[in-house]
Amino acid sequence: MSSIGTGYDLSVTTFSPDGRVFQVEYATKAVDNSGTVVGIKCKDGIVLGVEKLVTSKMILEGSNRRIHSVHRHLGLAVAGLAADGRQIVSRTKSEAASYEKVYGEPIPVKELADRVASYVHLCTLYWWLRPFGCGVILGGYDRDGPQLYMIEPSGVSYKYFGAALGKGRQAAKTEIEKLKLSELTCREGIVEVAKIIYGVHDEAKDKAFELELSWICDESKRQHQKVPNELLEQAKAAAQAALEEMDAD
Repeated sequence: MSSIGTGYDLSVTTFSPDGRVFQVEYATKAVDNSGTVVGIKCKDGIVLGVEKLVTSKMILEGSNRRIHSVHRHLGLAVAGLAADGRQIVSRTKSEAASYEKVYGEPIPVKELADRVASYVHLCTLYWWLRPFGCGVILGGYDRDGPQLYMIEPSGVSYKYFGAALGKGRQAAKTEIEKLKLSELTCREGIVEVAKIIYGVHDEAKDKAFELELSWICDESKRQHQKVPNELLEQAKAAAQAALEEMDAD
């Protein structure tokens, strides 16, 4: 970036002459170097999927998960720095528990997304803090039905039908746009998300990865749960078969 060495990237409170906050852009770059995270809103719920890159063969399978349950009806997937993501997960759990204690009902997804986005944005306002080097996709099921939000390191939050973060986000977005999400069930969505993540993974450049999938739908009793192992293996097999078929063509 042209700002390096000019002093405009030394503090998160300093704007460059053209109105950019470079530390926020650096945080976004950290997210772009992460494994791909995908979230889609189907007709009966939400599906979250993560390409969790395995940095060492010695790491135990299933450790350092990037999909978290933050409440009974809410799940959150993290892209970027895992340690920063844990702080956001902790804050999200705290906000959800606080709302239920005060109001006596589960927190609406929109309200939680707004609170978390405000917390993330707070870290771009003070010189002694740095922006979170991660972005999150928040999915949940409340009285308004299934809802999906993406929160960026800048604190920007939007509601989506389908969202993607990480190094393969552009290719993933292109594939998501091809799906008829309003007609897709979560069972079908699991397979589509697996296909997208396997499709954007570059075996020549990227390290090995684990596929993490979770859902919130009628089949999971509208609670956030890991996708059952049987369905996970079926989704992996379908994704690998689709990839081989594409390579053959």
